[in-house]
Amino acid sequence: MKTDLPLIGVRVIDFGQQIAGPAVAMILADLGATVIHIDPPTGPQWQSPANAILNRNKTTVNIDLKSDAGLAQALTLINHADIVLESFRPGVLKRLGIDFQQLRQERPELITISMPGYASNDQLRSQWKATEAIVAANSGAFTDMGFNRVLMGVDPSFSPLALCSAYATTLAASSVVMALFAREKLGVGDHIEVPIVAALMEGLSYNSIVIEDLPERYLTMREHEINHRRENNLPMDVSYEDLQEYLDPFYRTYECRDGRFFYVVCPSHRNHAKRCLQVTGLYEELLAEGLPDVSNLHLPIDEWDDETSIGVYPLPKKWADIIAAKMKRVFLTKTSEEWGVIFGEGQIPGAPHRTTQEWVNSEHCAQAGLIVEVDDPEYGVMKQPGPIVWLEESAEQMLKPRARVTVGFESALAELAGAGAEQQATPRPTGADVAKDNRQAWLAGVKVLDLTNVIAGPHSAAFLSRFGAEVIKLDPVTPLYDPLIGTVYSFQANIGKKSVLVDINTEPGRTIFHQLIRSVDLVLINAPERQLLPLGLDEASLQAINPGVLFCRLDCLGGPTRGPKTDYIGYDDIIQANSGIMSRFGGPQTPEEHAHLGTLDVNCGFAGGLGMALCLYYKIRTGRHCRAHTSLSAATNLAQINFAYDYPGRAPFNEASGREALGNHELSHFYPTKDGNLFIDANEQELIKLERVPGLVGISEVDDKKAFLTEVLGKDSADHWAQALRAQDIAAVRSVGIAELRERYTRPADGKMGIDLGSYAFSSYHDHPSGHAVTIVDHYSIRPSRAQIIAQPPTERFGHSTTEIIAGLGYTNEQIATLLNDNVIGTGWGKEYLPS
Repeated sequence: MKTDLPLIGVRVIDFGQQIAGPAVAMILADLGATVIHIDPPTGPQWQSPANAILNRNKTTVNIDLKSDAGLAQALTLINHADIVLESFRPGVLKRLGIDFQQLRQERPELITISMPGYASNDQLRSQWKATEAIVAANSGAFTDMGFNRVLMGVDPSFSPLALCSAYATTLAASSVVMALFAREKLGVGDHIEVPIVAALMEGLSYNSIVIEDLPERYLTMREHEINHRRENNLPMDVSYEDLQEYLDPFYRTYECRDGRFFYVVCPSHRNHAKRCLQVTGLYEELLAEGLPDVSNLHLPIDEWDDETSIGVYPLPKKWADIIAAKMKRVFLTKTSEEWGVIFGEGQIPGAPHRTTQEWVNSEHCAQAGLIVEVDDPEYGVMKQPGPIVWLEESAEQMLKPRARVTVGFESALAELAGAGAEQQATPRPTGADVAKDNRQAWLAGVKVLDLTNVIAGPHSAAFLSRFGAEVIKLDPVTPLYDPLIGTVYSFQANIGKKSVLVDINTEPGRTIFHQLIRSVDLVLINAPERQLLPLGLDEASLQAINPGVLFCRLDCLGGPTRGPKTDYIGYDDIIQANSGIMSRFGGPQTPEEHAHLGTLDVNCGFAGGLGMALCLYYKIRTGRHCRAHTSLSAATNLAQINFAYDYPGRAPFNEASGREALGNHELSHFYPTKDGNLFIDANEQELIKLERVPGLVGISEVDDKKAFLTEVLGKDSADHWAQALRAQDIAAVRSVGIAELRERYTRPADGKMGIDLGSYAFSSYHDHPSGHAVTIVDHYSIRPSRAQIIAQPPTERFGHSTTEIIAGLGYTNEQIATLLNDNVIGTGWGKEYLPS
């Protein structure tokens, strides 16, 4: 009996179809909730082996909602539930007789969640058929694929990753758990909408940001070449091989002795780059050749004491070429697997390129619980992605999921009836005790100490701030990262936080660190397990400082249990390379980064938010503290959930891959039109609908449908064909880039979240604290009907709140002055917020 899982006693009715809705309910079920999944009598809309993953730990019952008897059964099941979830187009479930607003009027404690493709208040698109690829194509996910694709002239691109659903899944699951936490305090539930499109836009937030007048020091060699070609009207036709010479030597792929490839990702961090040169035997050699070293990378570049330094990104072309030439020779001396061990054990970010099939069947994934085995009734012993997030105290209980099972209505009802809430530390308010003023944010009053860096960790804490959490961001007085990662990324990752700089390696700094820990409810860090004891963040040390404090950790390769690579460090790109994403995106022999900045980082951040919410809910329900954990590896499994599995007799791992792939098949594909690219997402069962589209008569009789569609669709505009296809309920959209969306849907920052603006919303901050005008996507994907969502102020300068926070701990002005003078605390990393 899995009695310690955090969601034991929570009952869920899952009407979800496709990926995102069922994946949310899968996460809840993995965490102990009792989930009844409702399928129509004909079975799930999407026929895929991935349904075995999405419906594990669930009980499925087939119900015809279009019949009176079926509707009555569904409403009976709902009457025993805490959470009801659906993922149809807006209004569909209500028209079938299940009205969430009415249900919540009758049972205010109920939590309902809708996950439409487009927002219900999007008058243009809400009723469009919104498949995974359609939302991506219409939102810049296939056009804004990074500098590589621009230089190679590849537009549009296509990726089979389920990014839209992956982002929506973690966001929606987080919102549900936060609503459960608030319900324990207030006694009332909520209705939440999470449009898939808004989730995707938040996932692409690091791609869509614009910082005006960004100093030239932040432009890469690729950007300089793009600008050169545009200014001189030269074609974008760089080959893959030539493209490599525009990449930083600490941020590129190298061929190894075994003919396979290794990805190095250690720019921007002084220690990582130095270790890389040391293990490759190049450090002393480069020093002898005059490799420069800048002592303070956060100074304006015209005040540097040399031309560049290791640990700065991007390097100037002169030194990039010198270092890359040497590293290319060195990497040919060992196999990719040997380099993987050298880098991993040397605490250097780098990883061998591998395929998804290799990842799913790897020793590390098996031992770490990142891949689990489920004896599915249809596919036999099936390797499936493991948990997305877990509490360390109950992680091992999640490693043997129950296979999906289908039962009759009476059995499903009996399962719900027997899954009542466990005894709680403090009974939830009911009746007259329900809070009258219940509009407050879900996490009002929660305090978090954020010790993270780069994207995933900081993004998770920033994510919580919109729900009322107060976040203190603690950083060292002397930064380890250069301003690109250290500062530019913080424009999004640290929004809404109070920034304090403390040297915790000094005795007075350590005292301040412990005082900060005692002042919060939860401590957050992104680090491998081996770093916790030296920091005093292991369970025993942390509880000795603040008994009952909660803890959440994110890392790269961690799982519920330990594996060979558990303590290896890494970034988004590391796990992209190791899990097969890069080999699919670029092709096995020409691997290439899936160039959405933070492809996995952002979703790992949302998963971190889910982990923190679980800690809070578990403590308020049981009175016990806990430690949550997630990883970039867990995030990659979710992004690849539609094909990251294996079983005896599985079809080949032949999902769309490489730069030439423009769709899943000829009916799910990009096609050129008179004025742009059109994406159609249909299937063989919809040929009868395609026959009804004027101009496409006869398509079902044609053998080469791709050639037929290419010829016909080229005769008119993309919008013409999209409208004609949608008139027959065929999923189709014109390909749209982020720049177009930003131009159409940006407004001056108004202190609101943009939730009322439909599917797309950007805010422009012309008075940003950095001194630069900054445009970012709104934090608008989670839309409660009851709870408040808080529009946070833009990211403050590092150290801006140091003296305020230290004074709040009881230090006098004189003591603070001494701490500043001794560099125990600091109020900034340089002369300028964003060094010029």
